[in-house]
Amino acid sequence: MANPLKGCVPYTPENVPIYGYRPSLPAGIVFCIVFTIPTVLHVFQFYPRRTWWLSVFAIGGLGEILGWASRIWAYGCPYNATAFMMQLACLVLAPNFFTAGCYIALGRMITTLGRQYSPISPRLYLYIFCGCDIISLVVQAVGGASAAAAYNSLPPGNTKPGTNIMVGGIVFQLVSITVFLVFFFLVLFKAWRELKHVRAVNLVALATVISIMAIYVRCVYRTIELLQGWAGYLITTERYFIALDGAMMVVSMAVFNLWNPSTLLGSAPRKQTSGSSSHGELPGKVQGESERAQDSDRVIEQVVVPKEVA
Repeated sequence: MANPLKGCVPYTPENVPIYGYRPSLPAGIVFCIVFTIPTVLHVFQFYPRRTWWLSVFAIGGLGEILGWASRIWAYGCPYNATAFMMQLACLVLAPNFFTAGCYIALGRMITTLGRQYSPISPRLYLYIFCGCDIISLVVQAVGGASAAAAYNSLPPGNTKPGTNIMVGGIVFQLVSITVFLVFFFLVLFKAWRELKHVRAVNLVALATVISIMAIYVRCVYRTIELLQGWAGYLITTERYFIALDGAMMVVSMAVFNLWNPSTLLGSAPRKQTSGSSSHGELPGKVQGESERAQDSDRVIEQVVVPKEVA
């Protein structure tokens, strides 16, 4: 008899897969298509302008496509451990690229509005909050590997310790996103007068709020889901996963197609050396401030794009 964890054993109602259900084939196909469209659009939006930092959305979209393609595989082979781990890894990793895009978007908004409106420099948003995301990912990966090893053992072991570690990683991410939102709204509050005259920055700010809140909803859902355990109600009911994970990530990604920072911030007026401001002319500082902003852009490109490409 074939090992169901390694081979492709057909679904039987008597043997419930680890998902708690047989993954939906229509949902897998629809989400593969739905994520492919904004991913391709992001490539066409960032590549002509060489705004490499926006490639994070395309990379995240590719991760979502691979994750949902794994769920299509799991429809045919619902007991296969590789299909399960592949969809789990891809769908946990991909949203972190969207949060990175939000962090960098705030840095670019500060570059446009003026450094004086932010308590920290644009590059620090990238370093601090992406660093927190990496820590969160490592913790979730360790927990997921531990839980998977326990599940795949014969006989199955205790998955709770690994699950608790995963929950810790997600909660840490929730805290870091909350802190980011505090900084984000602080910048908007301090720059309120200038925002009245710069519609482009307003639109990017709106896109960032929608995107980060969609990610926040997903994190809350995944936290409650894992706290209930691998046999809990949420994790074994696919419609919640479709609505609160898949759909939220479509919103988080596609909103930046609608209000694309490459186009909007590229045409927005930059801070000026004059001290006055009226109808789109923003107050600025001296040349050194502008140089530091350009410096930040170079740091972002070095992090997102390999040196030979950038």
